Amino acid sequence: MKYAKEIQKRRTFAIISHPDAGKTTLTEKLLLFGGAIQVAGAVKSNKIKKFATSDFMEIERQRGISVATSVMTFAYQDIVINLLDTPGHKDFAEDTYRTLTAVDSVILVIDGVNGVEEQTRRLMEVCRMRDTPVIVFINKMDRDGKNRFDLLEEIEKELAIQLHPMTWPINSGKEFKGVYNLSDKNLRLFAANTKGIEEDLISVNDFNDKTLIEKLGEKDANILTADVELVDTVHGELSVSDYLSAKVAPVFFGSAINNFGVKEMLDTFIRIAPTPCNRTTSVREVTVDEEKFSGFVFKIHANLDPKHRDRVAFVRVCSGRFERNKYYHHVRLDKDIRFSNPYSFMAREKNMVEDAYPGDVVGLFDTGNFKIGDTLTEGENFYFTGIPTFSPEIFKEVVNKDPMKSKQLEKGLLQLTDEGVVQLFTQYGGHKKIIGCVGELQFEVIQYRLLHEYGASVQFNNLPYYKACWITSNDKIKLNDFTRFKSANTGVDKDGHIVYLAQSEWFLNTERSNNPDIEFHFSSEIHKASK
Repeated sequence: MKYAKEIQKRRTFAIISHPDAGKTTLTEKLLLFGGAIQVAGAVKSNKIKKFATSDFMEIERQRGISVATSVMTFAYQDIVINLLDTPGHKDFAEDTYRTLTAVDSVILVIDGVNGVEEQTRRLMEVCRMRDTPVIVFINKMDRDGKNRFDLLEEIEKELAIQLHPMTWPINSGKEFKGVYNLSDKNLRLFAANTKGIEEDLISVNDFNDKTLIEKLGEKDANILTADVELVDTVHGELSVSDYLSAKVAPVFFGSAINNFGVKEMLDTFIRIAPTPCNRTTSVREVTVDEEKFSGFVFKIHANLDPKHRDRVAFVRVCSGRFERNKYYHHVRLDKDIRFSNPYSFMAREKNMVEDAYPGDVVGLFDTGNFKIGDTLTEGENFYFTGIPTFSPEIFKEVVNKDPMKSKQLEKGLLQLTDEGVVQLFTQYGGHKKIIGCVGELQFEVIQYRLLHEYGASVQFNNLPYYKACWITSNDKIKLNDFTRFKSANTGVDKDGHIVYLAQSEWFLNTERSNNPDIEFHFSSEIHKASK
């Protein structure tokens, strides 16, 4: 295998969680360990002026939430880590779902106070669909929360996954004293904002050791002894193969904001997390050890640097070696393109790269050539599958408040919808622009970005649609008749595919039964697969 050494060094993963579970804070601490940043930012603290590295958009800084996936590459113990920090808010779930297609494993952050929450369940469903290996980090142990055994039981029941504790907490909240490493058999006492150096560890080879009682007190030492004996009896040694096949999730306890318990997880992660995996395409399986380059676009971001109005396509390298200034085949456009300025990223900060290997994420400056799901190869024609666009749940008409900025609005709508955050439809035979989203907050973000990045002022008027369905038929006449008679409820997406906008579930079911020759699809994947 030509690039075996480089492939073995790569770990590409996403951090996912329900909003406010501490996902972005954990990201900052991982970057600290990798030396990628020197000072961690606080996402929602008014006392700290520096913002989180991964929250680089102005609206993220104002709202204190992540609204776009950030890509960060750094090194830790000779391992190249590609970390993707995803939006936690449910309104941006589709960006997170697409990001999960570009990673090989996941770290799931759970709030030790609130336990399993709504978005946690949704994200785990996507991980299960793809058999993505998961490591669980139970955060906020320095706050009063749920009993540790009850919390593990809740996670297993709610997320339908078997857990395997790797560290064990000693109390929580004000009484939180630290974590015991079940595999390395050592104790780390809790201290705020620790760097987690080896000197902080206390070796525990014998639970009758007086040192344990001196550090924890007799009561807590006895509780820890009993807990560890029970956990060891039930779980034993971690089966790495079960973790890699997504049957078991290793669990770590800690406090991300205090940088506590993070190092134990990171050290285990680089040891057991999967290296880049094989990928399915429309033609065949692409193996990670192939010599020829291939990759796909999973994210597009316009105006990463608002001063330069740039647009960047993020490409996951799947096989071979990506090289700067080399021509690659753009499958959808059927043309060869050369990239003279490919970049690796630390959120908004970027560094030019000469080459990249499977698992790496490369940023390519884009002049409008790319769409989500596009594939680059060294000549072969195939598409990487499993990157669909789902039906929106909320629909609004775009109304231009400043006719003098029509061109800016048109450009802004095209570029922002190319990012995949929202979907753009044009009413069939008309000019009405309709935006479809999965959450209200997305409209706020689009409105903000149109104004501040393109100078276009808009308002959104609610539309009475229930769902968008992509429609296809082998009978072109019947398809044309349907779109003509239902022109008020049909449109085209930005790629020119016909979409039926159903007013309710009843209308949708009625049209499906009345038009047996027309197929109604709830994902645009049908068009990508047919190319």
